[in-house]
Amino acid sequence: MKEEGKTQDTMKYRLVDAMKCCMKKAPVEKITVKEIVRECGTTRQTFYRNFQDKYDLINWYFDKILLESFEHMGKGDTIREGLINKFRYIEAEKIFFRAAFKNDAQNNLRDHDFQLILKFYTDRIEGKAGRKMSANLRFLLEMYCQGSVYMTVQWVLGKICATAEEMADSLVSAMPSELEKVFRKLKII
Repeated sequence: MKEEGKTQDTMKYRLVDAMKCCMKKAPVEKITVKEIVRECGTTRQTFYRNFQDKYDLINWYFDKILLESFEHMGKGDTIREGLINKFRYIEAEKIFFRAAFKNDAQNNLRDHDFQLILKFYTDRIEGKAGRKMSANLRFLLEMYCQGSVYMTVQWVLGKICATAEEMADSLVSAMPSELEKVFRKLKII
C-alpha cells in the first residue's frame, strides 16, 4: 500500500511539473486540464484520479511546501523560522506561486493558504494551552492570518521588495500584542 501512495505522489509531482510549464505560457485561469495532461504525457482520467481540478493540484502542491516549512515549528523552532522556510520554498518556486496567487477563482490559493495557516496556528495554540482559545483571540488570529496571506501575496507578486528573513520579521512584528503574548507564553515565538 505504501508503494502505491509513492507512485501516486510521483504522478502528482509530474502533473505539477506540467502545470508549471503551462504557467510559463498562460495565466492559471486560461490553462485547461487538457493542456496539463498533454504537457505531462498522461490522460484526463489519470488527472482526475489525482485531482478534482487544476486548483486542487495547485493547493496540493502548496500543502506540500507549507507542511515542509511548518514542520520545523512542530519540532520546537519558532514562528519566524517557519515563516522564513515558507518564504524560501515559495522563492524557489516563484513562477509557480506568482501565477497561482494571481488567480481569484473558486478554490484559489489565497483562501487555501488562509485556511491552512489558521488551522496550523489554532492547533498549536489550543494544543499547547490544552483548551479552546477565546473568541477574542480567535478574532485576532483570523485577522492576523488574513493580513499575513495578503502580505505574502504582495511579496510574491513583486509589490514588496524584501528577503525571506525580512518578510518573516515583518509578519512577526505585525502580530497583534495579545496574540504575541499568547505565542510567547507558549514558547512558539
